[in-house]
Amino acid sequence: MHSVAEAHLKRVDRELGRTIRQVGPCTLKTESARTPFQSLVQAVAHQQLNGTAAKTILKRFLVLFPGRRFPRPDDLATVTDEQLRAVGFSRAKVAAIRDIADKSLSGVIPASRNIRKLSDDEIVERLTAARGVGRWTVEMLLIFKLGRPDVLPADDFGVRNGFRLAYGRDEMPKPKELLEFGERWRPHRTVAAWYLWRAVDLAKVGAKK
Repeated sequence: MHSVAEAHLKRVDRELGRTIRQVGPCTLKTESARTPFQSLVQAVAHQQLNGTAAKTILKRFLVLFPGRRFPRPDDLATVTDEQLRAVGFSRAKVAAIRDIADKSLSGVIPASRNIRKLSDDEIVERLTAARGVGRWTVEMLLIFKLGRPDVLPADDFGVRNGFRLAYGRDEMPKPKELLEFGERWRPHRTVAAWYLWRAVDLAKVGAKK
């Protein structure tokens, strides 16, 4: 599925090519069934929490909307801030979810069929207009929902740490340095980022041996 990207990365970057050979084929898959609204609400739920806690809060959140796989933006009008706080959202996260819903209804945050027509930069600009939504959150949406091929989340701790490990460096690269270095990976920076995440996994396995 990603063989063209893998071949390109091996050709332009010997060190990353070593990681690719250690890991094997890229198995990155997208979750296209999620709407942008759902992706952003779930991302906000996970901010500053471990995965288990966030999943528990989201499960309670869904109970507020019986009959829905996931609520639509206009469904948020049927619940109070107190109800949202009761399932575990902080005041800041309640405000963020409300703003994401409002901007989804107004079209600032596009529906699934419309967001695919926009460039990566346009999507970042429009979605980061919502409260609580930063560039990293949108980059995760670009990678895991839209399957955009050339996204390098240079602020991501895992990507930066994976770079440090894959290239045998003592210190983490600054985001700007990583972006500059990653120019050689274009137009397949998403797959490069995926392998940098896997470099962290390889190091963990090696540490257990």
